[in-house]
Amino acid sequence: MATLNITYNGMSADLPMELDGHVADVDVRRIAVEVVRSGGMPGMHLAHLRDDAFQNYVVDRFRGPSGDERIYLRPKVPFGA
Repeated sequence: MATLNITYNGMSADLPMELDGHVADVDVRRIAVEVVRSGGMPGMHLAHLRDDAFQNYVVDRFRGPSGDERIYLRPKVPFGA
């Protein structure tokens, strides 16, 4: 089990997902567009979201204490290295 967290336009939401192995960053962005458009992301439904809405977003991956994968899709920030 994995959790996809999307931060977009000041909103943030989590979606538990079943994944079959590693999912490429480009596919994470595509999946995010599809679930946000369809209303499948709890608390975040934007039916007219552009195809490239997450093109310049960062995909971060972490393992939780129980080993579950957490995938964060977030905007790039203007600070840090």
